[in-house]
Amino acid sequence: MSETWLAEKLKISRAPIREALRQLSREGLIEYKPQIGNYISALSSKQIFDTYITRGVLEGFAASAASESFEESDFVKLEKLIAKMVDSAKQHQHMNLSNFDKQFHEYIFQKSNNFQLIEFAKILSVLLHVIFCKYWTKVYEPEQIQSRHQLIVDSIRQKDKQLIEACIRRHYEETGKYMSQFGSDIK
Repeated sequence: MSETWLAEKLKISRAPIREALRQLSREGLIEYKPQIGNYISALSSKQIFDTYITRGVLEGFAASAASESFEESDFVKLEKLIAKMVDSAKQHQHMNLSNFDKQFHEYIFQKSNNFQLIEFAKILSVLLHVIFCKYWTKVYEPEQIQSRHQLIVDSIRQKDKQLIEACIRRHYEETGKYMSQFGSDIK
């Protein structure tokens, strides 16, 4: 990914291109090799799995810590997002599904009101959603998307911190196992 080529193609200076490439590098989407350039990252199955596990730990903690702050209006909002995910999945609208999934999980993080946790999760979120958007049809049916996310909502409704954390960790661990089969090291 040449800065010069991108700048010419987009008709902008190299400075914003350079900053964008740095940001993408921080998010793990590209790699910079000195004296060579920028390359799109090819994640191994272990990197994919580890990213899902880490995100599950963070979200499980965030949701359990915030469990008392969830109100019925929050559950209604989350269930509307689930319905939008299912509709998008049925219509094979990959990007919409990924975006609604992202909104669902970010909503849970936002309830934690922990800025550091939210920012770290956003970095992992970019990687996960790129992978999920590309491969979800090989992993989940629309009904599974609905039931898996409804389990999260139901666990938060019960306000049992251990149950919430276990449910969310399991959600990410299962997806991590499925998605890791698409790692760059798997033929």
